[in-house]
Amino acid sequence: MIVAGLASVTFRGRAVDEVVDLVADAGLGAVEWGADVHVPPGDPARAARVAELCRVRGLVIGTYGSYYKAGRGDPAEFAAVLDSAEALGAPRVRVWAGVRGSAETGPAERARITDDLRRCAELAAGRGIAVTAEHHACSLTDDLASALRLLDEVDGLVAHWQPKASPEVAACLAEVTALLPRLAAVHAFSWGPGGYTDRLALAERADLWRPLLALLAEDGRDRHVVLEFVADDSPESMRRDAAALLAWLGA
Repeated sequence: MIVAGLASVTFRGRAVDEVVDLVADAGLGAVEWGADVHVPPGDPARAARVAELCRVRGLVIGTYGSYYKAGRGDPAEFAAVLDSAEALGAPRVRVWAGVRGSAETGPAERARITDDLRRCAELAAGRGIAVTAEHHACSLTDDLASALRLLDEVDGLVAHWQPKASPEVAACLAEVTALLPRLAAVHAFSWGPGGYTDRLALAERADLWRPLLALLAEDGRDRHVVLEFVADDSPESMRRDAAALLAWLGA
């Protein structure tokens, strides 16, 4: 089943309870909580309170979006990330697969990142949590071949896909098809040619999202599709995008 949700970083400047209410009132079913503001790592008591707020409003917990950078971060930091993820009840933790693009990452650096991801995945698995590396620029997941190699090399690593700026539909569908066996979540947004600052209504790229969601539905596995980067960072834009997403999902 596909569960529609929201990444809390969409509303970094709003309090946790306000984010929970916005998500629930929009008819969405999940929240992906960010570690930068709403659920800081190393504060499991706060994470547990956030989990309870979600439970009361009937929301499930999605990915815990940490900012741990594999191969670059202090290895000890990941224990604090896991403490909060476990208290939150998150099924997976998102990390960065390095901080440079795959083409600029040499063999030694790639090996260091991969080894750290293995360590993180093993520690997380001990707590019943998966690790995911979001498809992102300036990381080893910026290219499909590099991302697939990483998934093959790290047991327990799952994929978290998102489109690039001005994405081509055929290329996106090919990427998602290749990732399907290990795809846990998708970030849903629509950008114009200007990228991050050129935010469109989700429905303006219905040519992308309708077939992509149909592909996920046909595959039939449980996944989260999470809204992010709404126009003007406004609740009105989020509600509009939520309505479009839920309509496409037949919810």
